[in-house]
Amino acid sequence: MLARFAVATERDCLDAVDAAAAAQESWAATAPRERGELLRTAYDILTAEVEEFASLMVRENGKSWADALGEAHYAKEFFRWFAEEAVRVPGDYRLSPAGDKRIVVDRQPIGVSLLITPWNFPAAMATRKLAPALAAGCATVLKPAAETPLTAAYLVEVLRRAGVPDGVVTPVPPGPAVRRMLDRPEVRKLSFTGSTEVGRELLRGCADTVVHASMELGGNAPLLVLPGADLELTVREALLAKLRNGGAACTAANRFYVHASLHEEFVARMDAALAEVRVGPGTDRRHTLGALVSLAERDKVAALVDAAVAQGATLVRGGHARPDGAFYEATLLTGVTHGSPLTRTEIFGPVTAVVRYEDVDEAVRMANDTVHGLMAYVFGEEREAVAVARRLEAGMVAVNRGVVSDPAAPFGGVKQSGLGREGGSEGILEFLEEKYLALTA
Repeated sequence: MLARFAVATERDCLDAVDAAAAAQESWAATAPRERGELLRTAYDILTAEVEEFASLMVRENGKSWADALGEAHYAKEFFRWFAEEAVRVPGDYRLSPAGDKRIVVDRQPIGVSLLITPWNFPAAMATRKLAPALAAGCATVLKPAAETPLTAAYLVEVLRRAGVPDGVVTPVPPGPAVRRMLDRPEVRKLSFTGSTEVGRELLRGCADTVVHASMELGGNAPLLVLPGADLELTVREALLAKLRNGGAACTAANRFYVHASLHEEFVARMDAALAEVRVGPGTDRRHTLGALVSLAERDKVAALVDAAVAQGATLVRGGHARPDGAFYEATLLTGVTHGSPLTRTEIFGPVTAVVRYEDVDEAVRMANDTVHGLMAYVFGEEREAVAVARRLEAGMVAVNRGVVSDPAAPFGGVKQSGLGREGGSEGILEFLEEKYLALTA
């Protein structure tokens, strides 16, 4: 056992809202430069403690050391980015077309913000929400996933050490009272990362009090390998797209559509690459694939693979759960049929499912044949790859690369993969409301 952690009662949750509400006015009145400096201090603390930060995630979440260290570096960058964005909130000032008034558009903090984060990236999803909310002047209530409360607690403690006042960031240990918090009129913003199914329920909860909602929901990312793709580059980057965080990422490549002319060579190269993956506890830094977050997650992935094989897919590599924990082997399947459960489900594990295709237009159609639209990947000659990328129904598309996430870029999806954007210059706008002032010309 790593630690004991309390479960919040309904009273705890409502008290957290009260604490944030009490802090909201003074935090909103804090100068943007001061808010930015506090975020920069938090970044500096995390930089000094980055290995401790990563080690906590290895022990709590089961990540490989490389994945945890990568997330620690990525997570702290949101504090640095939004420390700079805090002083760059845009507005507008212009003469009206009729010439009878001056139009002034101000942006002000939206108010108390409820932030709900998942277990798969417990640090980055928290900082990606906390940083813009705090930069904008919003007091927050942070609710982490039940599987990973310690990482959230550590981040809150870092912010307190940085000098963020009491009540501005209040953690709520995993508990059942989200709907009750949304019912409170003080809560004006919900930012949620998690499954589409839970997101739908939360949106219903936002309706009664018309809470502004940002949703980063599930994904089912296609990866298209076009004729003429550089397979050495493709396989190297596809491994990143597939195995980052052991495949437990909303951006993970979920469906591999490979042109018939490259299918056999791609499968052979991918098989050889997966053979080099070392599975085991992240406490051993030689391991490149850690555990899934729970035995239940491991068994869910195993059931998907077993069902695909029973339906005619060919198991090229892996396909087995380890008996010594929540580990699942890096797995490669071919002969997968588009429309099968494996291509309709967000796998959230280290499973590469390959669909062979003959025509690029058909590949685009299959890639878009999903309710999700978060992430997509395209590999091929650059001009054709960009042309295909523009046809894909996704909020983000990686062209000839396996990772797109960057604090300076807007992150989010279309269709049932979400509402709004995190990161970039857009991220802080999610926590601001526009106010129009009409002045005498």
